[in-house]
Amino acid sequence: MLPHESALHLLQIIELSMNLIQELSWRGMIQDIMPGTEEQLQKEMTTAYIGFDPTADSLHIGSLVPIILLVHLQKAGHKPIALVGGATGMVGDPSGKSEERNLLDETVLRQNQEGVKKQLMQYLDFDPKAKNAASMVNNYDWLKDVSFLQFIRDVGKHITVNYMMSKDSVKKRLSGETGMSFTEFTYQLVQGYDFYWLYQNKNCKLQMGGSDQWGNIVTGTELIRRKAGGEAFAFTCPLLTKSDGGKFGKTESGNVWLDPQKTSPYQFYQFWLNASDDDAAKWIKIFTFLDEQKIQSIIQNHQQDAGQRLLQKKLAEEITRFVHGEKELQEAITTTEKLFANKNAPAESLSEDDLKNMEGNIRIDFPKDNIKNGMDVVSFLATTAVFPSKGEARKTIQGGGVKINRQKVESIDLMITEKMLLHKTYLLVQKGKKNHFLITFQ
Repeated sequence: MLPHESALHLLQIIELSMNLIQELSWRGMIQDIMPGTEEQLQKEMTTAYIGFDPTADSLHIGSLVPIILLVHLQKAGHKPIALVGGATGMVGDPSGKSEERNLLDETVLRQNQEGVKKQLMQYLDFDPKAKNAASMVNNYDWLKDVSFLQFIRDVGKHITVNYMMSKDSVKKRLSGETGMSFTEFTYQLVQGYDFYWLYQNKNCKLQMGGSDQWGNIVTGTELIRRKAGGEAFAFTCPLLTKSDGGKFGKTESGNVWLDPQKTSPYQFYQFWLNASDDDAAKWIKIFTFLDEQKIQSIIQNHQQDAGQRLLQKKLAEEITRFVHGEKELQEAITTTEKLFANKNAPAESLSEDDLKNMEGNIRIDFPKDNIKNGMDVVSFLATTAVFPSKGEARKTIQGGGVKINRQKVESIDLMITEKMLLHKTYLLVQKGKKNHFLITFQ
């Protein structure tokens, strides 16, 4: 590279890096940042990493923030590393946990790692021709051959127990009733060693993560300083919460997964579409790549007629396209329109293809013989597991919260019979405003 080309490249990195910090700041994606981090990003193309925990064979929407952080980083001209914690997954991170979790065996972890790796490759550019190509590493590869004696001699002696006990994640567990095992206590050393290894072998100078990881991350920077005489940097993003106090990423059905086999694109789309105004205004900054001016315009238009839910629709559209692609987004929108736009149309007007293609419905198979002589609606709803109990089914019906074939169930005395089946096979059940079930009778 010629001198003027080198200078030009450096100017581009400086401009992009300044924009990166500004971008993440206005989007509300920076909580703690180590002094010198911004200067490091302005100085040179910087390699940075985030760890992903392989406790399942799919990531869920809680993992979208670190994924998007890596995407922003790469867009700004820096080099992202996604670390899949094959070794740390065997230990269990105590950060934010009130009790020790069950540990997974190596076979399950390997399976989970492959699933996570496949998903991450959808969002980052791993093309080796790119100067800042993303890479993926597994900390099991460098930790598997490290003996216990070697670890406590070469790593443990550099970090004092006083330093480790000063971390909030440790303090909270030690003051609780369950305490903390030695396994979990050493977690921050293991994660710190990851950062040190990447610093030594991949020239990685920055680690990012959720705010609950701050203690573990700065242990890594301290290990790099004490053991390698180097300087490393860090920043974290806030942990997401919902405005109503509920846990982000959780629904009545459990986690919202990135794997379309676990959470259909329609259900994924619906999660964002059902966000409150306050949450949507915050999330559209974090989970989309729309610029600040565009987002402000969407929020202002939404406020003029909140009933149109323009903000939620744009949020759901952008993030569903990012995770699942254009085709699945359009199918999710089509399904939504069939379920909601024509919600006053009689269920009998839906074709069999319409019913089959309503991917958003939770599908339940049910023996037709069970309703041959009729079945009371309360027993039916409990037996199909639409409700966890007869008591809850009865209470919801009495509160006007159940519809069958788009008709409100007025009485707990209603009998489910074969005459009610659509196309002699299907029954649409709606529980509350958001939960739809397609019962298939066989």
